[in-house]
Amino acid sequence: MDNTQAAWRQEAEARELKLEFSATGSEYFRIWIVNLLLSIVTFGIYSAWAKVRSNQYFYSSTRLDGSSFEYHGNPKAILKGRILALVLVGAYNLAFKISPLLGLAIMVVVAIVMPVLVWRSMQFKLYNTSYRGIRFGFDGDKRNAYIHYLWLPLLVTLSLGLALPFVHQRVKRFQHSEARFGSTKFSFDASVGSFYRQYLIFFAITLAGSIVCSVAGFFLGAAFAHALPFGGQAAATILMIGLTYLWLFSIWPLFQSRLQNLIWNHTQLGQHGFRSELAWGRLTFIYLSNLLGVILTLGLFIPFAKVRALKYRLESASLLAAGSLDDFIAGVQQEVDATGEGVADIIDLDLAL
Repeated sequence: MDNTQAAWRQEAEARELKLEFSATGSEYFRIWIVNLLLSIVTFGIYSAWAKVRSNQYFYSSTRLDGSSFEYHGNPKAILKGRILALVLVGAYNLAFKISPLLGLAIMVVVAIVMPVLVWRSMQFKLYNTSYRGIRFGFDGDKRNAYIHYLWLPLLVTLSLGLALPFVHQRVKRFQHSEARFGSTKFSFDASVGSFYRQYLIFFAITLAGSIVCSVAGFFLGAAFAHALPFGGQAAATILMIGLTYLWLFSIWPLFQSRLQNLIWNHTQLGQHGFRSELAWGRLTFIYLSNLLGVILTLGLFIPFAKVRALKYRLESASLLAAGSLDDFIAGVQQEVDATGEGVADIIDLDLAL
């Protein structure tokens, strides 16, 4: 029996455990509005505590096999990390206004320290996440952090973007294969070719849709110009641009859904597998309706939008348990500082598994 047949047999015999997400928009709205007001009053200082409150709510609302996840982040540690990150980002922005040479020097410093900060952020996120009293962890070392977050991104630039799918696969492999739950390691076996396939599909569909929008705009322009002697061409141009942006916004969930499915369908935790079944149509509807809700409510729909999107993405994933979840053993870990977490927050890096 080859490896593929063995994997199919293991999946068929596995017990599927769906993730359940019980958070509601109304509950999170109360947390969100208090966090927002206190962050404004304290000039952003409370934002670290706000993040912990939000994460604790979302983690405790996520259940697997009857047990919920827990978040243990220390707000004081996160605040220190954010202050350091703000100093770093502020120095970077200010340096170019003073002198191009000084700006270049600061840019080199930022490039050198950034891989370490991203690595620290991953350690912090996983160390402060637990399930059934057992914490997650990240074993990747500093050397590999530099390879994946400095040298490989340079390869994307040198290849004019052609190496992006390769780099994406390598970064995901690093993130997943170096993560663990207790003493049990995750593994990742998605190929480079499968990433190139997803990127090519996304590029082809995006290009085809954009061409259709442009052609439609051309004919609409002719029709408008004939029907409306004044302003017809401008109206057609606006309509064409609007259709193109709507298409691009609609196609992005296709890329997200296919990537999430690819990544998690090729991830394992010891003998246990994962399954992700995100659907493009459903995700697109959620994103478009969320955008409309946020616009119509002047931003007050944001917490509801976040809960809706998170609920669908989480509940589309499941664990294929090949045995008891009580057999995991806690690993020995050391507490991790939150310096990198501050940078990840400021530059909006999505590093969480």
